Amino acid sequence: MTMSEITTIPEHPHRDYIGAKLGMWLFLFTEILLFGGMFLVYSAYREMNSSEFHAAGREMSVTLGAINTIILLTSSLTMALSISAIKNGAKTRSLLLQCATIILGMVFLVNKYVEWTDHISHGLYPGSPELLAMGHGKILFFGLYYVMTGIHGLHVLIGMGIIGFIVVLTARGSVTGEDYIKLENAGLFWHLVDIIWIYLFPLFYLII
Repeated sequence: MTMSEITTIPEHPHRDYIGAKLGMWLFLFTEILLFGGMFLVYSAYREMNSSEFHAAGREMSVTLGAINTIILLTSSLTMALSISAIKNGAKTRSLLLQCATIILGMVFLVNKYVEWTDHISHGLYPGSPELLAMGHGKILFFGLYYVMTGIHGLHVLIGMGIIGFIVVLTARGSVTGEDYIKLENAGLFWHLVDIIWIYLFPLFYLII
């Protein structure tokens, strides 16, 4: 092989798929530690204030919580299908499914806004005179509710932003059937967000 032939060989960009996936799993592990710590705090306070936690739980809308659970489970499905579509070379279908995931996330946040607004209108928010007049257990319950669902909602918003970025990359051809690690990692983050809600739902809405 001559020197001229060597110089014409195209260079392929280095892609460390294993490293990218490992890095994502390490990040998700830190997220699990974050929410795991909050779940432990919730469990300890609930054990010490069982009756008041039960009473506070009756203020929650099981119907709205169940609807949000269905929405997030459906969004996990659309996200998984978008990855499957890009693997099979169906770029347009993948884009539509990614956009559907973002829309479902928006619907979830709108429902959560409606729920928060309803609680706030009834004086059930940290520092309100109505809540301070209640028992210590109810104050703890709603404090944990706003903190944990608020942080979760922030993760939903971040996930929507990440998927929106992936939509742009997919449209530009940077995410393809041969190079879909970015979409796959975005899907892992989104699935974690959904799994966390599956734990939050029974803690605040069902165990009453």
